[in-house]
Amino acid sequence: MTGPLPEGLAEALRATAEEIAALLRDVPDTAIPVPGLEWSVGEVAAHLAQANELMADLASGRERPYGDGTPQSLAAANARALEAFEERRAEPLAAMIAERTEVFLKAVERAEDATSDSGTALVTPLGPMNRAVLASYLLTHMLGHGYDLARALRRPHMIDRDRVELCMPFMLAVMPAVADKAATAGLTARYTVRLRDGSPFGVGLADGDVHVVAGPMERADCTILIDPVAFLLIALGRRNPWRAIARGQVLTWGRKPWLGPRFPTLFTAP
Repeated sequence: MTGPLPEGLAEALRATAEEIAALLRDVPDTAIPVPGLEWSVGEVAAHLAQANELMADLASGRERPYGDGTPQSLAAANARALEAFEERRAEPLAAMIAERTEVFLKAVERAEDATSDSGTALVTPLGPMNRAVLASYLLTHMLGHGYDLARALRRPHMIDRDRVELCMPFMLAVMPAVADKAATAGLTARYTVRLRDGSPFGVGLADGDVHVVAGPMERADCTILIDPVAFLLIALGRRNPWRAIARGQVLTWGRKPWLGPRFPTLFTAP
C-alpha cells in the first residue's frame, strides 16, 4: 500500500474515468441504446456521473442512503436518481465523470490526512467498507459501465488484467452479500479460483453460508482457472459463462470438476 490506496489504484481510477470521458466526447447522440440494458448511452453516462458523486460523498464520511443492498432496491434507487437528474448531453457528463473521480480521490486523501486510518468503515450501498475497498468498488463500477458504453459505441473497452486485479478487494468483500440464497441453499463445496497470471482466492459454501479467503482454499473440491477479464465480465453479468468456457477462457479440475460451471450461478451481479 502506498498512501491511502493500494499501489496503482488511484492511477487506474483516473485512467478509467478519462477513457470513459473520451468515449463520450465524440458521441453526437446519447440516445443510442446499450446492448443488454434498458438504458441509453446518455442514461449510463448520467448514472456514472451520479455514482461517482455518491462515492465521493461516502469517501468524505457523509451518509448517503441508497437502497438496502439487494439488486431490486439498488435498481429502484438508480431509477429514482436518473429521473431526478435530467442531463444527458455527452460533453457535460464526460466532464462530471472525470471531475467527480478526482473529488473522490481528494476525499480519500483528506480522510487519510485527518485520521491516519484508511480502515475506517463506511456505510455503502453494498455494506460497510474501508476507503481502499470503496475505491476498488468505484473502479469495478466504472469498468462495468465503461464496458457497456464501449459496446454500444463499438469501441474497445478498458478492462485489462491489471485493473481486474485492483477490483478484487471489492469483489472478495462483497461476494458473501451477493450470494444467491436459493442457489447456495443445501450446497456444501470448496472452490479455489485462480485468475490467470493473477491472485487466487477461495470460496467455501455450507448450506447458504459463504466464506471467502484470499489465497487458495484448503482441500478444494474444484479449482477454476479463468482469464481475468472473463472473470470480471461474468461476475458483473456482462458475459455468458458458457461462452467463456467454449472459448477456452475457463478450465476446471479437482475432485468435483463439475461444480465449476455452477459457480457463477451462485451469485448475483453486484
